[in-house]
Amino acid sequence: MVDPIITSTQVKQKATELGFHQVGVASVDTEDESETQRLQQWLALGYQADMQWMANPKRENIRLLMPEVQSVICVALNYYTPAQRPEGKEYAKISRYGWGRDYHKVLHKKLKELASWLQQQGEGVLARYYADTGPIQDKVWAQRAGIGWIAKNTNVITRKYGSWVFLGEVLTNLNLAPDRPHTDHCGTCTRCITACPTNAIRPLADSAHPQTFVVDANLCLAYHTIENRSEKLPDAIAPHLNNWVAGCDICQDVCPWNQRFAQETNVLEFQPYPGNVDPTLAELAKISQQEWEHKFPASALRRIKPEMWRRNAQTNLEYLHP
Repeated sequence: MVDPIITSTQVKQKATELGFHQVGVASVDTEDESETQRLQQWLALGYQADMQWMANPKRENIRLLMPEVQSVICVALNYYTPAQRPEGKEYAKISRYGWGRDYHKVLHKKLKELASWLQQQGEGVLARYYADTGPIQDKVWAQRAGIGWIAKNTNVITRKYGSWVFLGEVLTNLNLAPDRPHTDHCGTCTRCITACPTNAIRPLADSAHPQTFVVDANLCLAYHTIENRSEKLPDAIAPHLNNWVAGCDICQDVCPWNQRFAQETNVLEFQPYPGNVDPTLAELAKISQQEWEHKFPASALRRIKPEMWRRNAQTNLEYLHP
């Protein structure tokens, strides 16, 4: 542990200067074992589907990532843009997170600067950063750091931007003053649960937290369009795609917090690339390797390989034109 040669306020000021929209600090000493238990329960139910990396033991103990860690600096970056998808049935639907530049690249650049600045503040200061790139429960830490709360659809909702935010973390051995954990403000609302076409949002049996919900990836459109590498989508999923080919925003689109508080990002890199808002199913159903390379440069959507784009689009077309 390194004595606090800088304050949490100074860290937040620096993060804000770098362009982060929200920043908070959580203390590792206050780690909640119930979060680990919920992760274990989710895994035991098989809700991770084929995402075997979710069972990495480092996800349950942040000190396996950095033994010296004392504080987790959590940041959020608003990515919402006001573009709207066209209504026609011929158009494919892509999740907003993938419309612009790869969020990993945008976040990593800012996080690297923040981590480097921390290390320059004194001898022995350690800092390691992540942005959906390591076995860390980013949503759990974001809630502990006061960024927002984990909603019933398992997204982190912030009071200022709704859930249209990317999360990142810097682990450090600095013992910084922590923020107060965020409280839940979903209340009795169940719009996301009702709107999910496959009932993927499931209650988790937890007497201590009766309002805890999780997502069963086996039933999630986002999982199947992005992570499922099978040649054919399951029969239980295919009829419910409703033109989604890359992710799914249904549970976010219906959320009252998003409808009331979404605001356009000032990060120019998140503005949509041409064609990402209104591609047609027909063009994606026959996309070639070369076209894929040209259409998705520096994009998080490159995780979806050409054969998966074709599968997703063709499946949609089969149910639109049986």
